[in-house]
Amino acid sequence: MDIDQFKTLTLDQKLAELRHNGNLLGPYERNTEQGTKMPGDIYELHDFWVYLSEDEKTVIPTRRNPLPEE
Repeated sequence: MDIDQFKTLTLDQKLAELRHNGNLLGPYERNTEQGTKMPGDIYELHDFWVYLSEDEKTVIPTRRNPLPEE
């Protein structure tokens, strides 16, 4: 599955894909449009990364790893 295919899934399908194939990398706070931070987690999934909010209502895939390099 690539990122474009992932974007076409429903929310429930995205969550199932993360549960079965995602690799949890750790906690992450995402900047919102209002300038606040939204807590959640970053997953590695196939060849892209996915932000999942704590309430599991926001799922944002990205081609760039948002975590700082170690």
